[in-house]
Amino acid sequence: MSELYFITISGLKEGHYLYDFEIGNEFFEDFEESEIKEGNLSASIELDKRSSHFNLIFKIKGEVKICCDRCLEMFLYPIECENKLLVKFGVKWDDNDPDIITVPADEHELNIKQYLYEFIYLALPIKRIHPEDKNGNSICNPEMIKVLKQHIITEEKVSDPRWDELKKLLNKN
Repeated sequence: MSELYFITISGLKEGHYLYDFEIGNEFFEDFEESEIKEGNLSASIELDKRSSHFNLIFKIKGEVKICCDRCLEMFLYPIECENKLLVKFGVKWDDNDPDIITVPADEHELNIKQYLYEFIYLALPIKRIHPEDKNGNSICNPEMIKVLKQHIITEEKVSDPRWDELKKLLNKN
C-alpha cells in the first residue's frame, strides 16, 4: 500500500486544515478486483479538528476509465463528488458505520486511500454507458450496436384464452 494517502492526525491543534492529493493509475493498482483501472483525479480534503473528533470533507474531481455496459468498450467518465466523514477518538478502531469511524486516541496518522476509492466508486452511475453526442446519438461502438440489434428478441403478445374469457365477462358487466 502506498503511503501517499496518509493524513497525520497526532499533534494537530484545533482548527481547519486542507490537504490535496493527486490520484492516478497507480492508485487503482492496489484494488485488484476493481473495474476501474485508470483515472486522473484530484482530491481536496478539508479537515476540521476539534478536541474529541474531526470532520473530513472529501471533494474529488476528475475522470476514470470504465467499461461501457452496452458495447463493452472503455470510455472516460467524469467524476465529481463531495463526501463527509466524522472521525472520533476512542479506545479501538471501529469503522462499521460508513459515515463515522473511531480511531484509537494514540493513532498518529489516518490512511484515507480506501475512503477515496469508495467515494470514487460510489460516484459512478449504476448503468455505465457512453454519453450521447451533442445531437443525442449514442457514441457506442457502432459494430457492437449492430450485433446487439441482430440479437434483440421481440416478444409477440400471445393471448391466454382463459384471461380472454374473463375479460369478456368483465366487459359485459
